[in-house]
Amino acid sequence: MSLMSPLDLSNLGTTVGSTTGAGGNTTNDPQAMQDRFLKLLVAQINNQDPLNPMDNAQMTTQMAQINTVSGIQQLNETLKGMADQMASSQAMQGTTLIGKDALVEGDALAFDGSTGKGAFTLDGAATSVKVDIIGKNGETLQTLDLGAREAGQHGFEWPAGAIDPNQVAKFSVRASNGSTPVTDTELQRVRIASVGLSNGAMSIQLSNGRTLAYDQVRGFM
Repeated sequence: MSLMSPLDLSNLGTTVGSTTGAGGNTTNDPQAMQDRFLKLLVAQINNQDPLNPMDNAQMTTQMAQINTVSGIQQLNETLKGMADQMASSQAMQGTTLIGKDALVEGDALAFDGSTGKGAFTLDGAATSVKVDIIGKNGETLQTLDLGAREAGQHGFEWPAGAIDPNQVAKFSVRASNGSTPVTDTELQRVRIASVGLSNGAMSIQLSNGRTLAYDQVRGFM
C-alpha cells in the first residue's frame, strides 16, 4: 500500500482553474474546488500511514485552506458583479450630461449665435476680475468687468453685438486681489454630444469631435 503525505492545497485554485471541462472550457467554480478537495482528502485518509495518522489539527487546517480558496473565488465574483453594476449606473447618470457644457482647459470662446461663452477658475478670492476679448490680430476687441469674485469656478457670457465672431481669437482673464495678482485658469465651454463607456470608464464625446475621459473634464455648466 502506498502512503500519502499530508494534503497540500496551496495550488488547488490554480489546478482547478486549469481543468478542462466539456467543450474545452476551463472553470473556476468554487464547487469544483470543494469536490476536488474532498476527493483528495478521502484518498489521503484511505492511504494514510496507520502508524502516523492525520490528526484533527491537520484536518482543521486543510478545511480552512479550502474554505479560504472558495471564499476568495466567491469574493472575486461578488466584486466583479459590483463593478458591472457601478459601470452601468455611471452610464445611466452620464446621460443627464448630454446637452450641457463641459469645461476643458482652453481660451477659445464658444458662440451661441452672437453670444460668446467662456469660464475660468480662480485660485483665490479676487477684488477685480476682467476678461479681455482678443481678436485674431492680437488686439483687444472688448473688456468685460466682472467685479469681485470668490475663489472657484465662474462662467461668463459676452454679447458680441456688431463684432463678427469669426474675428475673435480667444479670451484672457486678469484677476487681482488689491495689488496682488490672483492665479486663474481659462476654461473652454464645449457642448456634450453623447457619453459612453470605454474599458469600464465613462467617456464624453464633445460637439467639436473630441472624446475625453470623465476625469479630464474640469466641470460642467
